Amino acid sequence: MPFFVHVLGLAVFAQGTSEFMLSGLVPGLARDLSVSPSTAAGLTSAYAIGMIVGAPLMAVLGARGRPRPALAGFLTAFVVVHVVGALTTDVAVLYATRVAAAMANAGFLAVALPYAAALAGPARQARATAVLLSGVTLACVVGVPAGAALGEHLGWRWVFRAVAALCLPALALLLRPARATFADREGDPVPGAGEVPATPPPAASSGDGSRPAHHVLRNELRTLRSRPLRAALVSGALVNGATFAGFAFLALVATDVTRLPSGIVPALLATFGLGAFAGVTLAGRTTLRVPLALGVLVAAWTLFALVAAHPVALFVLAAVQGTLSFALGTTLVNRVLRLATEAPSLSGAFATVSLNIGAFAGPLLAAAVTANAGDPRGALWTSVVLSALAAALTGRAYVTGARARWEGASGGRE
Repeated sequence: MPFFVHVLGLAVFAQGTSEFMLSGLVPGLARDLSVSPSTAAGLTSAYAIGMIVGAPLMAVLGARGRPRPALAGFLTAFVVVHVVGALTTDVAVLYATRVAAAMANAGFLAVALPYAAALAGPARQARATAVLLSGVTLACVVGVPAGAALGEHLGWRWVFRAVAALCLPALALLLRPARATFADREGDPVPGAGEVPATPPPAASSGDGSRPAHHVLRNELRTLRSRPLRAALVSGALVNGATFAGFAFLALVATDVTRLPSGIVPALLATFGLGAFAGVTLAGRTTLRVPLALGVLVAAWTLFALVAAHPVALFVLAAVQGTLSFALGTTLVNRVLRLATEAPSLSGAFATVSLNIGAFAGPLLAAAVTANAGDPRGALWTSVVLSALAAALTGRAYVTGARARWEGASGGRE
């Protein structure tokens, strides 16, 4: 695997830590800025909105130039807004920096996903995607708890500074001259593994020099007419919605349903995070049968909702659901990248928007269901429904695809 892919993974780790770190910083933020806890918690929504809006816009911006300078630009912006956020005393300015950071994050990920896949080569695309997405899961397992501990001892501003500092090694490598080389750790002859290419992806350039970038991007958007691609995008949003619907209420399930002390919650969240890391790693090394895996996911969410009152089952199923959910999510991202080969500049944006719509909408839907039911297990049943919809959609897409292949092979004869 090219070393530079791991460098990109480090940057994604820093950005993932920033995305989720506010969950442990809300009390300190509220006190320091003299705002209500609900206002401080709203900063999380600001980041989610920036990710959803920013992915397509920043991908278009990044597609107008070479990927390496685009990645450096996004990461520079990410560092700058975190420095500003660490210095401000105005909650409105902090809100604006969260939106800006999310847009830079979205742009970075939208460019990095197809770029890393191209750098690794077709045979290692899944592993390259897993390396990047493992940065997000490691952020949940390591980055967020470490940020919470740092915020508790030194204050939330130091967490913002630490996130900015984490980006500096990757930024330094991105800013090095294009001729800088890095050895492939495995020593395999992967095209481009020994250097950091500075050339743009094929669709970001004008090919013969006669086609402007906006024409190329318009053609890339036409790939959304593909039914398999649309099915993969919607399935990805539904699976991620199910993941974060359950994850967002996991602590409440532990304290109000399982009757565990609040001090055990960090261990439960870490268990889910470790499962998520295992799932991303699994998706990078094996090929999942998506319809079958979705069926297992639905069954596991259903079992989780039924036995959540039992402490051992809670921890076991938290690990299982972390593994299944992130393995499927990573597999669906790879499927989007494969199906959108004619849109190399925007394929990463398609996948990023899909995942973030799910991450944003899933908890909101779970909150509405839970409030109406008066039981935190309503969030787990929300995950059941969302994953079942993904299974139904994917099953239909696979059946339709199989029928089309059969009809093509038989000349349309019954």
